[in-house]
Amino acid sequence: MRTLAILPVKSFSQAKQRLSLELAPAVREALAEAMLEDVLESLARCAGLDGLLVVSPGYRARELAEQAGASTISDEEHGHNDAAGLGISAALEHGAERVLLVPGDCPALDPSELDELLSRPAASPGVVIVPDRHGTGTNALLLTPPRVMRPSFGPGSCERHRQLAAEAGAEVEIVHLRSLALDVDTPEDLETLAELAGRAPRTLALLSRC
Repeated sequence: MRTLAILPVKSFSQAKQRLSLELAPAVREALAEAMLEDVLESLARCAGLDGLLVVSPGYRARELAEQAGASTISDEEHGHNDAAGLGISAALEHGAERVLLVPGDCPALDPSELDELLSRPAASPGVVIVPDRHGTGTNALLLTPPRVMRPSFGPGSCERHRQLAAEAGAEVEIVHLRSLALDVDTPEDLETLAELAGRAPRTLALLSRC
């Protein structure tokens, strides 16, 4: 089944605003860049993916994506869900039969763990929701077919996605992936990330210098 990963990515200058009290603007930009590089490298190693697509208004984010072999779309700073929608449309033009929506701020992503998820039998229509570590947000969304439902990321999105999938008549599954549970938004997230060993090398190297 032809599967494309879609990453909606903010401009680095607009990223990680919730860390503004802890990190200077230049450091937040560098953090967003390092995390995206870690995510792109991990996704490029996933055998179950047939391509990567980054949707971003940021030139530097698109440049890094292209260096990693991903296709890119230049977008206005409309928000995560609009960017996801643009990515889905582009993925369909590339012949995608399903899409994986994943953020650029989960730098501990483990390719083997993701490949295990992608290799499981896929229901169609089907929606797989990967929650964040708090169980309320969504850190990845696997949609078969790509337009089975409209993504609705944001606070409380795990339950919202479950409801939207059910309304669409899709088979819904919630799968917890340890390496995708942590998205970096808060000082607590940074502390948790720093405790991980062997993952997110660029991100951890940056944090060690701060």
